[in-house]
Amino acid sequence: MNNPRPTIALKVASGKPSPEVLAQLDKRWRWQYLMLAPHRLSFFLAMVVLVASAVWWLAVQVDRATGWWGLGYAQALALSPTLVHSTVMVLGFIPLYFAGFLFTAGPKWLGVDPLPVSALRPVLFLQAGGWLLWLAGAHLGAPLALAGLLLACVGLGWMTAQFWGRVRLSQAEDQLHARAIATACVVGSLSAAGVALAMVWGSHALARVCVFTALWGFVVVVYVSVAHRMIPFFTSSAMPMVQAWRPFWVLWLMLAAAAMQVLAAWLEFAGVSASAAGPAWAVVHGGLQVAVGCVLVWLAWVWGLVQSLKNKLLAMLHIGFFWLGVAFVLGGAAQWLAVAGGLGGLGLGALHALSMGCLASLMLAMVTRVSCGHSGRALVADRIAWSLFWLLQAATLLRIGATVPGLPGVWLPWVLLASACTWAATMGAWGVRLARWYGRLRPDGRPG
Repeated sequence: MNNPRPTIALKVASGKPSPEVLAQLDKRWRWQYLMLAPHRLSFFLAMVVLVASAVWWLAVQVDRATGWWGLGYAQALALSPTLVHSTVMVLGFIPLYFAGFLFTAGPKWLGVDPLPVSALRPVLFLQAGGWLLWLAGAHLGAPLALAGLLLACVGLGWMTAQFWGRVRLSQAEDQLHARAIATACVVGSLSAAGVALAMVWGSHALARVCVFTALWGFVVVVYVSVAHRMIPFFTSSAMPMVQAWRPFWVLWLMLAAAAMQVLAAWLEFAGVSASAAGPAWAVVHGGLQVAVGCVLVWLAWVWGLVQSLKNKLLAMLHIGFFWLGVAFVLGGAAQWLAVAGGLGGLGLGALHALSMGCLASLMLAMVTRVSCGHSGRALVADRIAWSLFWLLQAATLLRIGATVPGLPGVWLPWVLLASACTWAATMGAWGVRLARWYGRLRPDGRPG
């Protein structure tokens, strides 16, 4: 007796196959599948900007070390490779990742209906397209870069207004984290506009302080607000023996520390810290940074840093947060070294401990977690994700090592090149891998 072939029972609604059937029938990557959920399109566009900026910066470092490309840069409007790099690292791909998270998890926090992808589409494309023009404008002309920056400013401002709209509709009792994030988005939008204004005025110093304001007043505020809400929750869920401990004074401390960094940047820009206080301000500011850093290292321990090492995906989050404390300690040490011996280069090390060690590690961990959860995959860091995470740590250590006092000058371009190469390889492999998920249907057939 012959066994009949198994058949798939088609569940049809409104003349269309069910998601389960589609998941079995269509395994291909399709552009329209990016429109199925906010995180799909926003994360995909963030990956495009991230990989493009990483490859561009690698090309810059290769050219600096070897002179192979003979790259030329737009000189007008206060544009420089360093400004292009720092601006896209702070305001480029990170707000696109924020959009994917805020318009997926944010409505759940606030108890409001999520926005449809169609409402977010222009906001996301304006930002992604603007930042690609920004990178191209570094070589094709500063006016093109400025046009790209203005498009990105419009997109970020529009995104901010949309998130504030969700906040105003909310009746949730706890809105502190969401409102802190929404306020930070306003700071980010104003900072991006400030960079554009600085380019028109030809003031590189103003552009620099606006980027620094965006870093601490926008990006870091969003990160610490999300970390305060989510890391203890994720840890206690995965490890019941670790209690979810998140008093609000911890959040206020982190927000105050970010505000301190913004204030210090503007005092330096205005010349107040140098003329009025001199070395005394550097000593006090350095002491405050070291104190905050020690509290954050202690907090990482209390939140379960050691226990998290048993769970790779969770460990990635905790190690990323641990870098925040390290960044503050290094920043304070850099201030003291500058006063004691004129060795201020370690400040760049502290900056990259923050941007690559903390922010990029948390980005890799959180985006991987959200992407796994919303693509029907297990919430685990597999061998590939874990390996990429440690490559990122290597890139971070190389970049910090390039700022250590006493490094022979002849080695510096090659250490920077090694860091940029490791960063580009890591972000490229991670970006391509996850981008393949976003354009495919969930393997479990569920929506999202």
